[in-house]
Amino acid sequence: MTKTVREINRYSISFKKQVVEELEKGSSYSYLQKKYDIRGAETIQRWVRSFGRDHLLNKSVRIETMDEKRRLKELEEENKRLKLALADSIVANKMLETLIDVANDEYKTDLKKNFGNGLFPKGLKK
Repeated sequence: MTKTVREINRYSISFKKQVVEELEKGSSYSYLQKKYDIRGAETIQRWVRSFGRDHLLNKSVRIETMDEKRRLKELEEENKRLKLALADSIVANKMLETLIDVANDEYKTDLKKNFGNGLFPKGLKK
């Protein structure tokens, strides 16, 4: 049995920068791997993270000023307040509908149909 010796390639920083620069100019990862005999699927990607520009990393960077952060926080708080107010109004509406249903059962009538009859004089009804 013979022992296989694994070959380890070390690349200089200038070579890595050159490969990243070619990638930025439009070459593909696979083309550069074949051209320079670079093994490993993530080798060039690591170099891009170290030496490249952010547009090759599929990252989005968001820069906010203090005013924007404050405004965003205010909007989030307002959104929270409005959601709570909406939930309260939905509960109140449900309670009133239940009250109408109970009153209909109790008085054997349909309050939704009969509501408003006689509230306005005949010419003023809308």
